[in-house]
Amino acid sequence: MQLSVAAGTDVGRIRAGNEDSLYADADQERGLFIVADGMGGHAAGEVASEMVVQIVAREVADVRDVASAPALQVMAESLRMANRAIFERTIVEADKQGMGTTASCLLLGQSHWVIGHIGDSRIYLLRDGVLRQLTKDHSYVQEQVDAGFLTPEQARYHPYSNVITRCVGANAAVEPDILHGELKANDAFLLASDGLTGMVDDAHLQKVMETRGTPGQQINTLITDANRRGGLDNITAIVVQVVSLSPAPNQRANTDEHPVHSHG
Repeated sequence: MQLSVAAGTDVGRIRAGNEDSLYADADQERGLFIVADGMGGHAAGEVASEMVVQIVAREVADVRDVASAPALQVMAESLRMANRAIFERTIVEADKQGMGTTASCLLLGQSHWVIGHIGDSRIYLLRDGVLRQLTKDHSYVQEQVDAGFLTPEQARYHPYSNVITRCVGANAAVEPDILHGELKANDAFLLASDGLTGMVDDAHLQKVMETRGTPGQQINTLITDANRRGGLDNITAIVVQVVSLSPAPNQRANTDEHPVHSHG
């Protein structure tokens, strides 16, 4: 499997600090990519997003057979474990009360993908000229859209558009969405915090993803566009292009940084 990968994060134009974290690491057999958008302020959100990235990356590290049922179970349990660890810190550390984080995790390998998802960060798949949002936002406005009370366009500009209904660390237990599917050559994935998707609509995301630029150039364009349109929140994105499903001889995945793991 050959992947071309880039990841980037930016504080945006309004926030003083960056509470997002990301993780991107790949070899010929598999890749793991995570975007986490922390909340809680006073550095607590940054702590929560960093914790979920570290715990999921550690727990999923040994999963090699992505197509297997155990891979789904490990992904789910890693997010439950992160939830417990973060929730326990909110109880014992007064300055961490109310902290939590989204987590959107993508595992690629053996011609399959697995997603573990909590919150309103998103994972998209661009395939055959169609951009599809694979994850579903755990948010107040998404529930209103599902119930028929809001259109997707109204939801974008709703005053409660940033209110999420499920996150990592807010409660003693949380149930992640676990999704899986088949991988094809030329697939491209986008993982993004709502600092990007809240500023840049899906049509524009697709336009950028379809340019012939490298993932790094696409990331730079997306972050620039989100800032140009207001930059109201931290902006984090990972682009993963599936170059081919057969391994190249003696070649690691082409990542701009390898591995990428950053926050703040």
